[in-house]
Amino acid sequence: MSSITIRNLDDTLKASLRMRAARHGLSMEQEVRNILQSTLAADAGQVSGLEFALRINHRFKGLAGDELVMPDRTIARPAPDFSKP
Repeated sequence: MSSITIRNLDDTLKASLRMRAARHGLSMEQEVRNILQSTLAADAGQVSGLEFALRINHRFKGLAGDELVMPDRTIARPAPDFSKP
């Protein structure tokens, strides 16, 4: 894993980060990792499962599909009999 150092961080920003981490019961380092991960995931276009489902629903909402003809089901061939030598 890599590490980074952030220099010249404003004292009020650091205090806010410390308070936010305390509210979440995390260390400041873990809080920063969480913030970076969620921010970069959103920038990369990654979406949650629900958001993905809503996008699919919106994309195909106007398309009709009920006019497709469904073929009749046929009975599958019988299973082979392996009891005979």
